[in-house]
Amino acid sequence: MGMTDGHKAGESPQLALGLDEGAAAWHVRRSHRARRLTVRVYPGGRVEVVVPRGVGVRVVQSFVMGHSEWIARKVDEMRALAPPDRQRIPAIINLAAIGATFHVRHETSCRSSLRRAGDSELILMTPPADERAGMRLLQNWLRARARSAMGPWLARVAGETGIDFRRLEIRRQRTRWGSCSRQGVVSLNACLLFQRPEVVRYLVVHELCHRVHMNHSQRFWALVARHEPHFRTLDRELGQGWRHVPDWVFAA
Repeated sequence: MGMTDGHKAGESPQLALGLDEGAAAWHVRRSHRARRLTVRVYPGGRVEVVVPRGVGVRVVQSFVMGHSEWIARKVDEMRALAPPDRQRIPAIINLAAIGATFHVRHETSCRSSLRRAGDSELILMTPPADERAGMRLLQNWLRARARSAMGPWLARVAGETGIDFRRLEIRRQRTRWGSCSRQGVVSLNACLLFQRPEVVRYLVVHELCHRVHMNHSQRFWALVARHEPHFRTLDRELGQGWRHVPDWVFAA
């Protein structure tokens, strides 16, 4: 689905939006699930504008310009947290959710591979000048690590709350931390591994409570509060959780 007003499918509309491409790495993305225009600024200064279906360029342009001061301020903050360098293999990966730190040793090889050495070292092999291959391996490793950690976590919280689920899915999404279908499928974002354990548990409680109430009604929040009394504070923290997600997680 491309932008309206003459933009082709897949074409980035940032020039038509009048954005200063030198100010940050901009990405405008259509989402059929989005209900409203949103903008996020990631560590390193990358800016993403999420556009719901049917919203044209002029509306997006007005939205971006109306938030230009906030965006500029957040870009400065996020660049201070992580200087923009979208194509660099990380030297260290900190997974706050499980209290684990991994050191990445990057070496060149004719074939791409990733293996674990000991408890805290990852050995990443990629062909020369092919960091994208390394990024993909690390992204796949992150999803696998999330599944091994989140599966027992979800089962444990389900036992604590008495709310069951059918199965777990792990995704690597840019805008959603989790979801729960009417069929009992709980989806959790692999990026939760970069959040504090208390925040992750809250999100798991939140999604399980949707098994009882498929909405955000007062009864839903009362059920959440029963199992996590500090949900308001944790929800606000989760809303800012993208700042803890390193840029390599979404590098193409």
